[in-house]
Amino acid sequence: MRRLPLSSLQAFEAASRTGSFRAAGEELGISSSAISHAIRKLEELMGTTLFDRQSRAIRLNGAGEALLSHVATAFDEMRQGVETIGVRSGNLLRLHCAPSMATQWLMPRLRGLLETQPGLEVRLAAGIDYPRFEHDEFDADICYGPPRQEGLVVIPLGEETVTPLCAPEVAENIRTIVDLKSAKLIESDNKRVRWAGWFAANDLSPQASRGSRFDRSFMAIAAAVDGLGVALESTRLAERELADGRLVAPLAGRAQDVRYIGHYLVFPRVAKSRLAVRTFARWLTQELKLSSVD
Repeated sequence: MRRLPLSSLQAFEAASRTGSFRAAGEELGISSSAISHAIRKLEELMGTTLFDRQSRAIRLNGAGEALLSHVATAFDEMRQGVETIGVRSGNLLRLHCAPSMATQWLMPRLRGLLETQPGLEVRLAAGIDYPRFEHDEFDADICYGPPRQEGLVVIPLGEETVTPLCAPEVAENIRTIVDLKSAKLIESDNKRVRWAGWFAANDLSPQASRGSRFDRSFMAIAAAVDGLGVALESTRLAERELADGRLVAPLAGRAQDVRYIGHYLVFPRVAKSRLAVRTFARWLTQELKLSSVD
């Protein structure tokens, strides 16, 4: 088969998608007659018609529909490839993040990041699934718990302190660990450190849960602020609420806190060459007062 002109294939794809030679011409910045001519040339080279032409209307015939399925896929892949190369060479960061870390810690700092890094553009998605970086949707991920994929650059984001937190009015009735026996204990179902582990760290048997249950830390923290009970949460995730007095740690200095590494910054090794990834990793470790990753 003779080589088909890319311009004719582009005209065909635009006309098929818009349903009009005129609309296709406006999209591509050429006349409708130029679109018609390009498609006629394509039909001649392929030896078949691609559209049923009725007055001013056009409609793909069977051959046209078959060709479109391949051409549309090819153009989509080309657009994705161009965007990917542009991302890699530019200053766009496509970041995935664990939901509570995104809501409680990252979002309040996002303005500061963008102000100190002019030109950086961030596309942030939050979710519980670990991206595998197989289709190049993300440059980096802040994940909760160790990553499950081999071959990544993994940066532990330092220890977090997990301790009972509650609203000031609830704290008035909590002077010792024993007082938790009569308190409403808010459970966070997807946390690695839960009430049973905290009580064990304080040499006490687990207490029966009598409070609300949530599957995300940011909801448990919000419930504690609203006075629904005592949440067992990371002081990193609750730092705003602690700083402005909406939450307090009633047993600080009177109980054994649990410290652990909860979050990790991970990215493919190839992504370390991207300016946006290096910029973000440097900023993140500085914010957390960790060793530089450069």
